[in-house]
This record gives sequence, C-alpha cells and structure tokens, in this order.
Amino acid sequence: MQFNKVVVIGVGLIGGSFAAAIRKSGMAGRIVGVGRSQRNMEHALTRHIVDEIATDIASAVHNADLIFLAMPVGQTSDVMMQLAAHVQANTIITDAGSTKQDVIAAAHAHLPLQSRHHFVPGHPIAGAEHSGVQAAQADLYQNRHVILTPLPETSPESIEHIRGLWQACGAHVSLMAADEHDRVLAATSHLPHVLAFTLMNHLRHGASQPNDLLRFAGSGFRDFTRIASSSPEMWRDICLANRESLLAQIEAYQNELQALADILQNVDAKALEQAFSQARALRENWLKHTQSTSK
Repeated sequence: MQFNKVVVIGVGLIGGSFAAAIRKSGMAGRIVGVGRSQRNMEHALTRHIVDEIATDIASAVHNADLIFLAMPVGQTSDVMMQLAAHVQANTIITDAGSTKQDVIAAAHAHLPLQSRHHFVPGHPIAGAEHSGVQAAQADLYQNRHVILTPLPETSPESIEHIRGLWQACGAHVSLMAADEHDRVLAATSHLPHVLAFTLMNHLRHGASQPNDLLRFAGSGFRDFTRIASSSPEMWRDICLANRESLLAQIEAYQNELQALADILQNVDAKALEQAFSQARALRENWLKHTQSTSK
C-alpha cells in the first residue's frame, strides 16, 4: 500500500528512523512531522527525514493516510484526545510505545469506534542509547522484531497494512496480546534499563568521588551500562505505565540476588559456578538463535 501522506508525531530516534525507513522503502509520499522542539524539527527537515513541519496536530492530520505516534508513552492520552476531533475515519493510526495496555486504554478513552477500527498498536524492538532525530537511521529496523497488539475491533485490513509497512522496513512482525507484551517487555527491556540506571546511581551514592571509580571501569562495565544513557523522560513514562509488571520483575530479580548472596555467604564454589554456567548457556543459546533468524 502506498501512503500518500504520513504524519509522524514525535520525530526522535524512533519516529525519525521510521520516517527515514518508509521513505527508503518507497511506501510514503509526503511525510509531515510534529514535535515539541523546533530545533529538532528543523534538523529533521534539513536531513530530509520529513518534508514538512506542522505547527499543530489538527493541521498535520488533515487528509493523512497514516499517523505514526512516536512520542513518550506518557503523552499518548493527551495526543489521542487531540487527534479524536480531527482525524478522518479511514486514517490508519499506529504507534511505537514500549507499553501497550496503557496505549489501548487511551485509545478506548479518546478515539471513536471508527478510528479504533484502523488503530494498530505496535512496538518496534529497536533503539539506541542516544535520542533525538540526530540519531535516526533508515536501517534501524532491519532484522528487528516488531510486535503488534491489535484491539478486538481493529480491522484485519489495517493490521495487514501495518504488517506490510514494517516488513518493507526490514522488520520481523509478530502479533501478541497487550498484557503478554507488557509482561515480556518488563523482563527483557524495562528491567534491564532499570538495572543500568540503578547501577550508575549505586556508584554515585556509594562513593564520595564516583569518577575515581569510573576511571578504572572497563569495556564490560561500559557495555552493561550503555542503556543508562537513554532518555530519562521516556523511561520514566515506560516504568510508570508498566509498573505492576516491572515491580514483579524487580522482586524476582531481588530474589535472584539474595540467592547469589547466600551462595557467596556459604562459600559454595560449586553452586556459584553452576549459576554462572546456567546463565552463560542461556545467553549462548539466545545468541545462536538470534544469529540464525537474522540471516
């Protein structure tokens, strides 16, 4: 399907990369961007990521074929409330939110039924530690997973249009229930980000001169904490939106840490090696599977 007019609300890393990817795929005609930062939007225009900057949502979505919501999830409800009065009945709407149950709740609260027929909630499992359109790249979604969590009332045609769009961007598309998505992502994405942020704060709180410690940090520490450079605003919204699933994961992780502390307290070398071996085996199997599916 050719989308003559695409509107991207939130032209940062995710929204900007989406715009660049669909332009590269040839599926988009004119791309209109909406964002809070005029400087960021002008940069998007200079890079030809968008063709036009809209000053407000009402003018942006007029005659739009596709609307892509890529702002922090905490803004979803307000943006959908603004959309509701101006979006046309046949415009397809999708999003990139890292949480889905709250996004669907916002759609039910604000979008009319006709618009919900064409709403396809989605989440591209892609990103980087840097934010803003400066970090956008057309190949960000190549061989990445995109999860779609349609509403019961979402039309099959709209689902297939969005599936085809993401596939044209090089992504692998899966369908999943919204509550399952939020549980899975709490474990594999939200908890790791919390751990990275928390480790950096642990050093900040635990040493009078944390930079003295960090002076001797190696590549392993850099790799582990890379995602602590992510947007605090975005991750604030994600953690609050998915707090119940995230709290359950934090509790489970604390239990793992306590079990490891008990092993160390007991000087149980065999149990310690076994724990590390099991973790290594799971990661190695995951990497092999990832490499085989990306070929």
